[in-house]
Amino acid sequence: MTRLGRRAVLAGLAAAALPRPALPRPALAQGARGRVVVVGGGFGGATAARVLHRAGLAVTLVEPAETYWACPFSNEVIAGLRPMSAQAFGYDALRASGVTLARTSAEAIDGAARRVRLADGTALDYDRLILSPGIALRFDALPGYDAAAAEVMPHAWKAGAQTELLARQLAALPEGGTVVLSVPGNPYRCPPGPYERASLIAHYLKTRKPRAKLIVLDAKDTFSKQKLFQQAWAALYPGILDYVPLAAGGQVTSVDATEMTVATDFETYKADLACIIPPQRAAPIASAAGVADRSGWCPIDPVTFESRLVPGIHVVGDAAIAGAMPKSAFAANAQGKVCAEAVIDLLAGRAPEAPKLINTCYSLVAPGYGISVAGVYHPANGVLADVEGAGGTSPVDAPETVRRQEAVYAEDWYRTITAAVFG
Repeated sequence: MTRLGRRAVLAGLAAAALPRPALPRPALAQGARGRVVVVGGGFGGATAARVLHRAGLAVTLVEPAETYWACPFSNEVIAGLRPMSAQAFGYDALRASGVTLARTSAEAIDGAARRVRLADGTALDYDRLILSPGIALRFDALPGYDAAAAEVMPHAWKAGAQTELLARQLAALPEGGTVVLSVPGNPYRCPPGPYERASLIAHYLKTRKPRAKLIVLDAKDTFSKQKLFQQAWAALYPGILDYVPLAAGGQVTSVDATEMTVATDFETYKADLACIIPPQRAAPIASAAGVADRSGWCPIDPVTFESRLVPGIHVVGDAAIAGAMPKSAFAANAQGKVCAEAVIDLLAGRAPEAPKLINTCYSLVAPGYGISVAGVYHPANGVLADVEGAGGTSPVDAPETVRRQEAVYAEDWYRTITAAVFG
């Protein structure tokens, strides 16, 4: 199979057949305990809770939010191409299926006692705990950028109010105004996400404010789907989108929300609108549980996703150090299934099988213009590694019809995965 052929097969799976139902498994061994707590109701946690419940385990999903705001496709909201309502998902279907929901947050975890203390004062004992807490923004990592500055220079890297704030600011941008978008160094949630955002903001400027300009300041020289993005930028957004990589002075060193300036080692940029995506780490509950290392992320066993630091706790999704597998909604969904099935095996006294996981990431560079990257991963030398020869990206020389079809695949994938996870 050619590289393009493999990518097309993976893309088809993403659009039409994900998430796959868990394979039938033998019942738990007699006397085996089966209390599982899942913390975090995003793509990873909600998926894990579904799989565990179907296997007959007593599972409680701890999630304080009534509505989950999905990050995939939120860049379209910012560019005025999609309503915010299309990003909203609730937990009624999950509750109706029989999963117990605790509508509060986890405040502390005692790994030795295997107990989660909740913000409402109650405690949940567990035999296995799955954490899918997502990210925290490192407001200590960029001088001048804190929670208050984010209300002036939005990051919009957690979907919801910040997404709508950035969309309003873009709509209010003066004619001939300057937008500055900063991109952090690796790792961070959704590696291609900043470049899709840059593309769709550039599309907005091109079609609605053609005298405006976008400057992208990047703390890296290379990024996901780089050739595909840059080819599209050259064709669609010449004179509008100015990309500054690390080697040309793209790393942001400080910001000033009062003066609306963004500084690098070589230049200070005056912005009419600034979108600052700061460095990230696992959400605070990961550190509270003792499963985050000095990097701020959570090392895991690639077969079971069990923490390498605290036995009995598993970590999936953006918070996990997943080797070659990127931080994405698709990855979190896949990891949630694999982790849940491993927990089922472990509680039944069986050795989990080594998994293979798939990730496909779609990006839109304009309406009707989609590109993608796909990968297959397996445990190797203690980490999740690429399966050699599998996966690939959209062809650089694809005709317009292929770009349109990839945009359709992206929509199909979003509908499929959100329906499967949230009901």
